[in-house]
Amino acid sequence: MSAAIKKHMSPIWAPGIFEGKVVLCTGGAGSICSTQVAALILLGANASIIGRRKDVTEAKAAELQTLRSGSKVLGISTDVRDYSALVTTVKRTVEELGRLDYVICGAAGNFLATVDNLSVNAFKSVIDIDVLGSYNTVKASLEELKKTRGKIIFVSATLHYTGSPFQAHVSAAKAAIDALSRVLCVELGPYGITSNCIAPGPIAGTEGMARLSRPEVASGAERAIPIQRLGHVHEIADATIYLLSPAGDYVSGDVIVVDGGAWHRQGASAFPYPESVTRKGVVEGVKGAKKAKDSKL
Repeated sequence: MSAAIKKHMSPIWAPGIFEGKVVLCTGGAGSICSTQVAALILLGANASIIGRRKDVTEAKAAELQTLRSGSKVLGISTDVRDYSALVTTVKRTVEELGRLDYVICGAAGNFLATVDNLSVNAFKSVIDIDVLGSYNTVKASLEELKKTRGKIIFVSATLHYTGSPFQAHVSAAKAAIDALSRVLCVELGPYGITSNCIAPGPIAGTEGMARLSRPEVASGAERAIPIQRLGHVHEIADATIYLLSPAGDYVSGDVIVVDGGAWHRQGASAFPYPESVTRKGVVEGVKGAKKAKDSKL
């Protein structure tokens, strides 16, 4: 078994099951989404990954293309908030890769902030990237997905299942994405298109864990998770393979939670409550926290 397979997916999937297929993934240079795409490439797919940072996106595309001999991977710099740019991106993907079978909407923004320190513009920015960006991506891809009876996956979260402090913006965005996916399930089902969400929990080695957890909390997070460990990125890829493979053809409008049961115990436990939210200060000791001055944006 190759090291690439061990890193990017479980060794249970049949080789070549995505041969001739094409996936477009927004946020494709991120730690979770790039692993989702890597697994599909290893199983035969070609890919187009989308990101705002041109150098990072192109570098990741070049890296992914080395995973399988003969694979084609495009790295395209596009802001998902720009619908016309996404139309152009989809057109280029089809022109260069031949078709479009799968869309993964993974572009997202996150940071920690209480509502006291969360400006209207900051809230809007997350909604625009997560919700509007996901809608734009699907809308721009829709006619191509109808041709291939394609599949849509949204990378969601579990934050909105409970009242998660410091996450009003992301909770609202991910709840909207879940709702959007259910509507698409109903509207696009007659075209043979499925729409589902994958909701990752705490996943080791990701930007989310690095930026949104205090080191002392992250180091002991396993004890708070029923399965008693952090997740691995390849486990998100496994869920992706399942949904996009023929095994997932009759699954639509659903959310697959990959979190070891963690959301059943999530909430305010990571920070002292209620002091952490009533003192109206910024979240301290976390890289991905809003600064106090940002509340004026």
